[in-house]
Amino acid sequence: MREDLKQRIWELVEVPIIKKNFELVDLEWRREPSGWVLRLYIDKPGGVTISDCAKISEIIGKLLDKEDLIHHPYNLEVSSPGIFRPLKTKEHFERFKGEKAKITLNNPLGNRKNFLGIIRGVKGETLEFEVEGKVIEIDLKNIKKANLQREITFK
Repeated sequence: MREDLKQRIWELVEVPIIKKNFELVDLEWRREPSGWVLRLYIDKPGGVTISDCAKISEIIGKLLDKEDLIHHPYNLEVSSPGIFRPLKTKEHFERFKGEKAKITLNNPLGNRKNFLGIIRGVKGETLEFEVEGKVIEIDLKNIKKANLQREITFK
């Protein structure tokens, strides 16, 4: 999907998602064995249920059909971002302060591009990230990919 079209879809679907008290976390457009898939990841405090995904899917499906931005067959999927939730914005890093995350950089810091550590905070456009007991500073623009790294425990 062209980036401009992806941006137009984001702008179109974000407002109705926010009005239903959800956050649009991410949007994917990809070719899969079943065909083209437009996948929206939504979240809310306390997590997302299957019922929430179905409700948002119905609303967004009707909106996309009406606006007719995608001119070939595709499947719309609405999903939770899961326990390895992507961190895309400054606000995400601020919200998940104190949580464990895995970060991949565009350009190495020292001789490394991959870090596993604890989000300590954001100052301006710099992430403070604790790795192996030391706090390092990472320019937010240098982050290629970041995901929470929550641990699964069974009782």
